[in-house]
Amino acid sequence: MNDPTAAGRSPLGEDIFRYLCLSAATLLLVILAGVVVSLAVGGWPAFAKFGFGFLTSERWNPVDDIYGAAGPIVGTLVTSFLSLAIALPLAIGVAVFLTEFAPERLARPIAVAVELLAGIPSIVYGMWGLFVFAPWFARAVQQPLAMAVTPGSWLDTLTQGVPNGANIFTASIILAIMILPYMAAVFRELLLTVPAQVREAGFGIGCTSFEVTWRICIPYVRTGVLGVIMLGLGRALGETMAVTFIIGNSHGFPKSLFDSGSTIASTIANEFAEASTDMHSAALVALGLVLFLITFGVLALARLLLARTTR
Repeated sequence: MNDPTAAGRSPLGEDIFRYLCLSAATLLLVILAGVVVSLAVGGWPAFAKFGFGFLTSERWNPVDDIYGAAGPIVGTLVTSFLSLAIALPLAIGVAVFLTEFAPERLARPIAVAVELLAGIPSIVYGMWGLFVFAPWFARAVQQPLAMAVTPGSWLDTLTQGVPNGANIFTASIILAIMILPYMAAVFRELLLTVPAQVREAGFGIGCTSFEVTWRICIPYVRTGVLGVIMLGLGRALGETMAVTFIIGNSHGFPKSLFDSGSTIASTIANEFAEASTDMHSAALVALGLVLFLITFGVLALARLLLARTTR
């Protein structure tokens, strides 16, 4: 018996659609490979001259054409993970409030405000951090803390630095403010996918709101939660202008939370236009390759964790 639906299909149209999809996927892989090859070729002179020491040395001296990426690498990792540690509980709290406790007339405008915060350009956050937050932080936190701590104590070691508000910790706070709206908005959408019957069943057996959220709702969307965490971390790793404004831009290892530092992205943004030698340019391109590999490693780890969680 003939199937009119199958008879009406066009094999040629199906083939064209399939090849167009294949071409799009192939083009994406080609572009990705082109980026990696370009960064590897451009940064090879730096790797060839300094070897593995390029990744372990903190010395960055354009005058003598000696470059080490350890300082920006450490600054990138510290600010990214610290900002994630600050933003994650806040994002979960905002999402839980909007989905579990806030009345509809209040939840909707707050959700819109969160989405609007996600659309603010990063340079605006950087300027606000430089001209408003950093002076306030230096006056209200750094200076009183420096006068209160005992010299030589662990707290003094952790917070020592020039009290100007431009340091690793303030850069991490600005990053946390930037990634918070993204994470909160996606967390909210994830929690909204939990069926109402699941929540009602939890309350029906006597669970509190905290228990329903922590033991039922979040485990229900745990795969998505892990993806949101990695999304926020990836955003923090690659942020440029906001961090450049407020991190202090020092190439050495940060010795405390209140010490100035740099990230890979801020170093490239500050120096690429002024690179006067081929080795300087090669070192900056090599930094770009290192940042790409770090981001790729984070995403690969996320995929591995997601696969294990799914199983």
